[in-house]
Amino acid sequence: VAEVAPVPPAEPTAPPSVTAGPSADPGPTPSRRPASPTPSGMGTPVPSPTPAQASPEPVARTPQPTASRPAATRPGTRPASRVDPQWLDHVVARTGVPRRALEAYAGATLTLQREKAACQLGWNTLAAIGQIESRHGSFGGSRLGDDGVVSPKVLGPALDGNGFASIPDTDGGLLDGDTQWDRAVGPMQFIPATWKSYGADGNGDGVNDPHNIDDAALAAARYLCARGGMDSAGGWRSAVIGYNRSEQYIADVAQVANDYAQKVAD
Repeated sequence: VAEVAPVPPAEPTAPPSVTAGPSADPGPTPSRRPASPTPSGMGTPVPSPTPAQASPEPVARTPQPTASRPAATRPGTRPASRVDPQWLDHVVARTGVPRRALEAYAGATLTLQREKAACQLGWNTLAAIGQIESRHGSFGGSRLGDDGVVSPKVLGPALDGNGFASIPDTDGGLLDGDTQWDRAVGPMQFIPATWKSYGADGNGDGVNDPHNIDDAALAAARYLCARGGMDSAGGWRSAVIGYNRSEQYIADVAQVANDYAQKVAD
């Protein structure tokens, strides 16, 4: 997280770098607003904004998922048990996002709806970042397990100043296996120092693990929302530019997020 190198469209990578600041808006349209994931047993969802929605005005809704068993909403359970399975089935079928990854993005979104509802983070923004950063944990032949852990670990290149930022080791190699330089780690590509500040336990197992997609997705959600609301074009850009200071990156995330929203709405 924070200051990642520019990436070509649909080619995920995430080593940090220092790039240009924000300029023109990439232009996502306000009509592509997907329904938010429904907490199991908690009723009808409300729409969530797309990345660069100009205002929080109501727009077209997607088919609404139905509620599931109320007991599944108790704390300490993995995201799959907190999200309506019919909603998951629908979005997976329409978008192709792996179900286990979508569980994590949706679970993190639901958590932020409780913690910081004013942020208005959309699940599709998290999913877009997950796609660009690591192809939802599958980059380089890695695999996302049923437990949410990505194996082998997704690691960015050494941040040794050679084409990227220079960040000497801050974690003793604990997260990235490198005792000389830091590397971006996990499916959401956190720098160890950023993980130290924002690391989260998204699956309730008592461990903050950047290589676990539940933990990484929740940490990414909190990191994005720490910069303010995402219910406007400016707010959305401000949040995402903090993840990667690249205009190309912002455009890529917006494109993928809106593509997911459109597929769900069609």
